[in-house]
Amino acid sequence: MTVIGASDTIPGMSISRFAPLTLVLTTAALAQELPTQKVLTLDLAQTIAQEALAKCRADGYKVTVTVVDHANMLKAFLRDDGSNNVTIDVGRMKTNFVMAYGRASAPPANVAKGAPLPLPPAPNTIYAEGGVPIKVGNQLIGAVSVSGAPGGDKDAACANAGIAKVADKLK
Repeated sequence: MTVIGASDTIPGMSISRFAPLTLVLTTAALAQELPTQKVLTLDLAQTIAQEALAKCRADGYKVTVTVVDHANMLKAFLRDDGSNNVTIDVGRMKTNFVMAYGRASAPPANVAKGAPLPLPPAPNTIYAEGGVPIKVGNQLIGAVSVSGAPGGDKDAACANAGIAKVADKLK
């Protein structure tokens, strides 16, 4: 085994020429653009939650609003006076659904009306309207869910009102 030292040469190339080449290759690799991630800030999460709750209150509903970030970690949570305790768990299952599948929570489109729903495809998710993705372009940065209104369509309307309040900041 031959070890090449700093003063040794490789046929046709000296070590001193090898170092700049390594530096150039390393710099080129590091110069590649790193991916960027938009972040759901606490202020935006709270605004979404407060607006969703305000819309449901205006419609006469006592609900729970849950907002999670891109990692599906709780970012904001509001449970209105008089809302049912089960709305906490159902709301969380709705945000879990959104974060697992990147789309609004809802029953599968291919199930006939009135037919029994299949088991949810992932643990701790639910086929119920009211979970809505929070996106910047196509990038999923979080989810908001509302639970407790008399129907998932009403939950979804409140959740969408929360997102609409900050739409200009989600660009």
